[in-house]
Amino acid sequence: MEQSSQSKPLDPPESAIVTEDKARLSAQEIYTTLREMINSLEIQPGARITESQLADYFAVSRTPIRAALHKLESDKLLKIKPKQGCFIRKIELSQISQYYDVRVTLENMVLTEISRQTDNAQLQVLAQQWDPARCEFGVQVTHELKLAAEIFHVDPAKLSHNTVLQNFIADINQKIRGVRLLGWPDEKSVSETYEEHHRICHLLLCGDLATAQAEMTVHIRNSQEKASQVTVQQLYTNRNFRQFT
Repeated sequence: MEQSSQSKPLDPPESAIVTEDKARLSAQEIYTTLREMINSLEIQPGARITESQLADYFAVSRTPIRAALHKLESDKLLKIKPKQGCFIRKIELSQISQYYDVRVTLENMVLTEISRQTDNAQLQVLAQQWDPARCEFGVQVTHELKLAAEIFHVDPAKLSHNTVLQNFIADINQKIRGVRLLGWPDEKSVSETYEEHHRICHLLLCGDLATAQAEMTVHIRNSQEKASQVTVQQLYTNRNFRQFT
């Protein structure tokens, strides 16, 4: 299948512009920015990028670029090929489904951890945020709403105070982000998300762990089903991919 993309005007991020009052970006900052671009499908899967292109984009030398790229390669987000450049990982849709399978187990473990706590203040805040009567994040299918929905799955992990569990869930959310963002077809998905998130929080606040876990499982499976409807064509064509030329 032929891959095509549309160019996005290449203006370096404000934080990358070097002035007398602003230091150059560090390798860690460049790594974080590129990781977000890759996981959000802002950079086309399979695309070739070079150190010189990125050095121009971030207005830095190649040294921090090289360090960031090696870290991204260790994360398996790209492949460095000597004298050829770096190639962004391709998306394997079958693997995305497997990540969702793992999410079910991990996020239900989070609910178990939360149910053991006596301070429910933060959980109450989370419940209020996702109250369908309030719609705090709006009712349109927006990028901001989709990211808020992702944070809903990360914040409870933080409430569990289990850092290993937090890291695993954050990593999975990073890996499925691009496909998940494409998997919200309409505003019906928005109302369903509010209802499901709020119901899970309410059940935990009522001490009904078993039902909360059952609801979480259904919620994740629904998201998995939507993600499974994303096609290869959607991933690669007619998208406003970032161009580093």
